[in-house]
Amino acid sequence: MRAAVCRHLGGPEQLRLEELPPPDIGPGRVRVAMRAAGANFPDLLMVAGGYQLRPDLPFIPGMEGAGVVTELGPGVDGVELGQRVIVRMRPGTYAEEVVVPPGSLIPLPDAIDFAAGASLTVAHRTAYHALRDRARLQPGETLLVHGAGGGVGLAAVELGAVFGARVIAVAGGPEKLAVARAKGATETIDHRETDFREAVLAMTDGAGADVVYDPVGGDVFDQSLRCIAWGGRLLVVGFADGRIPTIPMNYPLLKGASILGLRAGEHGRRNPESDARNVEAIMTLAAEGRIAPHISHRVPLARAADALRLLDERRVIGRVVVEISDGAA
Repeated sequence: MRAAVCRHLGGPEQLRLEELPPPDIGPGRVRVAMRAAGANFPDLLMVAGGYQLRPDLPFIPGMEGAGVVTELGPGVDGVELGQRVIVRMRPGTYAEEVVVPPGSLIPLPDAIDFAAGASLTVAHRTAYHALRDRARLQPGETLLVHGAGGGVGLAAVELGAVFGARVIAVAGGPEKLAVARAKGATETIDHRETDFREAVLAMTDGAGADVVYDPVGGDVFDQSLRCIAWGGRLLVVGFADGRIPTIPMNYPLLKGASILGLRAGEHGRRNPESDARNVEAIMTLAAEGRIAPHISHRVPLARAADALRLLDERRVIGRVVVEISDGAA
């Protein structure tokens, strides 16, 4: 089988397409022929050696994908040959075949194509856990989403609108903001042109945002504390800026605000029943056409390094998908 393999840590150029033996299948395992894989920022960090999970070299990147079940190992129940599935791994989806336990699979409804299915379980699961479990976002509240042009940010825009919030999306450039509006943002702010803190306060008549979704960190976090509403919740999603901020505790005190960290993957490992409910809700919304990943780029498996390069250069709007076969769509 073909796979994109990382044998040395570094930039996206470290990925090489290789021909490998198919993975062995054993009891309690399922073989899936992959059709597509979602590329995520943690994949880029993993190849660079900068992610909290550091797999042994060599490894195949990829945390999510979609394909078709082609073989069942002894003792497997609840999975059928030919079934369309989403695959969750840590890592391994940038390959033509994977072998996983049934618990790593999610049935993929016929209404969702493979490319979309390969892009649902990281970004939307993060956003759903953040907005529902952590912030407990309510209809009519104001949700401020930073990084609204990226995968996890755009997922938060989309879900925030579905949940009935007033969504203010912050991103750089008119193209990203146009996609955010199409996904349900009520107002948008181009951070390259406008001070978002002043804009948010003006949009809310000085009240500020009830919930802030921040995958950026750095100065964005600092200024978000200054435009959060009384009783607001600031969600710490990540640090794309590169600087992990410190918290001047007078702001949470004066605003009665909460700083909420989240790790959707760890939540799933510690609270599998809650995570399963979240995933089921996401799949239902997707099957109904109420949410759908925005895929700005598709690249073939042979050019998987380009998918990471696009992420590194901030050229992706929403998601980039690695197409593993002609059936990716």
